[in-house]
Amino acid sequence: MRLSIPRSARRLLLALPLLLGCRANAQGSTPARVGTTPASTSSARKPTLVLFLTIDQFGSDYFERYGGNLTAGLRRLRDEGAVWMRGRHDHAIAETAPGHATTMSGRFPVRTGIASNSQGVNTADAPLIGSSDAGASPFRFQGTTLFDWMRAVDPATRALSVSRKDRGAILPIGRARTDVYWYASNGVFTTSTYYRDTLPSWVQAFNAQQHPLAYAGKSWTPLLSDDRYNEPDTVLIESGGRDFTFPHRLAMGRDTVFRDIRDTPWMDSLTLAFALEGVRTLGLGASAGRTDLLAVSLSSTDAIGHKYGPDSKEIHDQILRLDRYLGAFLDALFALRGTDNIVIALTADHGVAPYPELRSPYYDNHGAQRIDTRNAWRVAYAALKAAGMDTAAVENDDGFRVRDRAAFTRAGVDPDAIAALWVRELRQLTGVLRADLLRDLAQADTVQDVIARRWLHMLPVDGAVRAVVTPKPFGYYQGVTYATHGLPHDYDTQVPVLFWGTGIAAGRRAGEARVVDMAPTLAARLGITPLERLDGRALPLAP
Repeated sequence: MRLSIPRSARRLLLALPLLLGCRANAQGSTPARVGTTPASTSSARKPTLVLFLTIDQFGSDYFERYGGNLTAGLRRLRDEGAVWMRGRHDHAIAETAPGHATTMSGRFPVRTGIASNSQGVNTADAPLIGSSDAGASPFRFQGTTLFDWMRAVDPATRALSVSRKDRGAILPIGRARTDVYWYASNGVFTTSTYYRDTLPSWVQAFNAQQHPLAYAGKSWTPLLSDDRYNEPDTVLIESGGRDFTFPHRLAMGRDTVFRDIRDTPWMDSLTLAFALEGVRTLGLGASAGRTDLLAVSLSSTDAIGHKYGPDSKEIHDQILRLDRYLGAFLDALFALRGTDNIVIALTADHGVAPYPELRSPYYDNHGAQRIDTRNAWRVAYAALKAAGMDTAAVENDDGFRVRDRAAFTRAGVDPDAIAALWVRELRQLTGVLRADLLRDLAQADTVQDVIARRWLHMLPVDGAVRAVVTPKPFGYYQGVTYATHGLPHDYDTQVPVLFWGTGIAAGRRAGEARVVDMAPTLAARLGITPLERLDGRALPLAP
């Protein structure tokens, strides 16, 4: 089966999931074959469009693990791009919000102000347009991003950022007020009043077609034949013990479809279709005298990874479908703007750990265990009460977080003294690698002590979080019922760092590459200067 680009590029992305629902033969198929023009040339012409792709929860090992079944977009970028397969985030809490804030800022979370999902974008001060979901804005984000640097050189520069998640759309762009949209639970792409008062006509027209309803009652079945998958489809721990085997059928109910499509590969296809419509309508990349920016964050891998785990047949099939969707998207984008006019960057916001109860064939998690921090909190709360304080003065958020510093001042209590009791109790747990006061981490040798370095790249020493705990590798906290991430270990922080386009030499690259290096690398490729001091450095791209 082979797709050609129809007259409407957007229709290609919307139709693709239905076409891919057909079971491929044992040899596989190339349903969205992309072109063969090599990315590396002697020219370094200025592009008219920079595409920054972030795949949520896409560990770099997926490229190698599923590489034999990749045929389209991911394969093209991997084979024709400059690829650091062992790129990494060098911060501790490997989550969506801090990861996305890092991608185009070139700075660690301690400087962007985005330290975790809970301390991310949601606020009642920026309600959504046409949705009752939580309001969102970049009110916590500090500093500038690649888009600010581009616009400082050319005020006519345009940008579009799109994601299923609010934080995935908002944080790569930073504080700039531009076209930023995400998917809401009532089945529409929307934005908040931080950016505008009403949705533009092209967004309203896209939403009016109610594309999610096309998937009501449809079943997600494996793309390829069973012999192309190594993973079992009978793992009870997946999906909370419900709906853990193929096929996975979406219900017919309108509200249910709007909600549940987020846990399927089809959400990525809708996101890419929306992004493509935005490129066409806004004229991104259409002017030879201007470089525009398109940021696309694809969230289905994260949703499916959380629900079924990184060792599942579902995540394997998701990556294969994403490969095809991305291939169709790139075909359509190149048809609109031309391959020589586009530079692409690709990375992920974090990796993932398998369920600790499963012995993974891909990860060395044989010693994984869960930890229960409740006794440490009981000890801390008892000390607060003994000092005449309310236990609400602290909370379990990213570690030992002080919510009410004034309460400590009134009681004459040093917050670190209570945090030290918390640390002492945690260090007694067999599943804990280490527990530390932030002030002690500040004295560590951050060249040799990777964990200390990542925590210091995450949190300010004088901030609200006074102490942190690091479980042993592949450990989970007690009570977590889904596959997850968020620790400072390599499997959670290791992601691909990839660049593709004219003037970029293809090939696997050795040496260190961090996600904070991506924005300065793109700035160097565009010949522009960042507006502030960065944590990252420009990587070598030229032939």
